[in-house]
Amino acid sequence: MKKFIYLFFLLGIVFLTGGCQKEPEEETEEKTRFFVYVVNKEETKVDKYQCSTSLTDTRKQLNFLFGCLREVPEEPEIRQTITDEMGLESFSLSDGRLTLRFGEGYKNLSPTSEVLTRAAIVRTLCQIEEIEYVSFMVDGAALLDAGGTPVGVMTADQFVDNEGQEINAYEKASMTLYFATEDGEHLKAYTKEKYYNSNISMEKLVVEQIIAGPGEGMGNPTVNPDVEIISVAVRDRVCYVNLSEEFLTQIYNVSAEVTIYSLVNSLVELNNINKVQISINGENQMMFRETMDLSTVFERNLEIMD
Repeated sequence: MKKFIYLFFLLGIVFLTGGCQKEPEEETEEKTRFFVYVVNKEETKVDKYQCSTSLTDTRKQLNFLFGCLREVPEEPEIRQTITDEMGLESFSLSDGRLTLRFGEGYKNLSPTSEVLTRAAIVRTLCQIEEIEYVSFMVDGAALLDAGGTPVGVMTADQFVDNEGQEINAYEKASMTLYFATEDGEHLKAYTKEKYYNSNISMEKLVVEQIIAGPGEGMGNPTVNPDVEIISVAVRDRVCYVNLSEEFLTQIYNVSAEVTIYSLVNSLVELNNINKVQISINGENQMMFRETMDLSTVFERNLEIMD
């Protein structure tokens, strides 16, 4: 990545656009399209709308999106994302990391409001090509979470929503996920942290992350990304995972065991799960790739580990 540093002070800045211009989905003019993430006034969810700009310079795109996030929305159900009271004083960008510096007023946000606001800001700004990570400084020090732990750098995909449902807050989860080795015959364990919609169960979150695939440096994918989750439920410490038929179509060069135990071993890492049963469209009386009987209630497999 091209190395450069921006340092800007936002006090009294005049944004380069006259406000955020929302655009219809069918627009064909060549522009860069962004989603602007916003928080509803009840502080129960993060929503989004689409906008676009012809600006291509990173600094100008940042100013454009800051303008959108500062804008007082016309919609009565949405609140302003970045307020004057939060005291956004400056930002710097170096090697893909954007640092935002807020004043002491940022500390006045309630815990729920703070996490939702942070999610909206990070997800909006990480759409800019040169920005990979965002970090917050508050009153000259690194932002701490509700437990007093430094939040550190954040990426857009750390914030996971459950589409169509309201949330009470984002929570931070640390998951142990199992992805394939390069030869596709074994699994390795990786730790992944996510801020997730508190309406999503941890077991569903784990399944979603296995389907979504590994992040950089986290091994190789194991499950067809087109798989849809029909349901995930836990009863008597058995996790019942019901997936769409795309699960039967393997597009990666991994063994059947690796695919199955990528899910099973990851789910059994959760304290409330000892075993896993996998169904396809509600049916489990079938063979997966002619070798794995899905009527089996699977337990953790350590022999497949690299």
